[in-house]
Amino acid sequence: MEARLNPFASPVLGKAVKHIVAAGKALGESTLPLPTQELVKLRASQINGCGFCTDMHFKDAVHAGESAERLNLVAAWREATVFSEAERAALELTEEATRVADAAGGVPDEVWANAAKHYDEEQLAALVGVIAVINTFNRVNVMLKMPAGDYQPGQFG
Repeated sequence: MEARLNPFASPVLGKAVKHIVAAGKALGESTLPLPTQELVKLRASQINGCGFCTDMHFKDAVHAGESAERLNLVAAWREATVFSEAERAALELTEEATRVADAAGGVPDEVWANAAKHYDEEQLAALVGVIAVINTFNRVNVMLKMPAGDYQPGQFG
């Protein structure tokens, strides 16, 4: 399988993608726990059907020490006992924000309030940013039909 086009070979898309990558790096330096960030990226990628990002964030999380058990249960987090209440709140916010087009009212106040019980304002801001950035990457990669399976941790720096 080949991608429809190489985003880095396009001057305009390549430049845009570099800015999105820079945003992701800035968010990675926030106080939002890195394991939470990877769980959020993985869950949004699963929802969006982005194989490229699902592969990447699963492998990056394993490389960072996350357990395969927890990663395998991300799609079923509501029934899984391996996530903290804070992680569950982040995953719920991720699902609601990722599926925003399915809900006329956007993210419900209860979902936001639940996340706010576990994260301070800066962490919430980072969580919003991480969710937005991964959804952007998912959409680009799904449109381009980026192939999944060959990613190596750290491949993009």
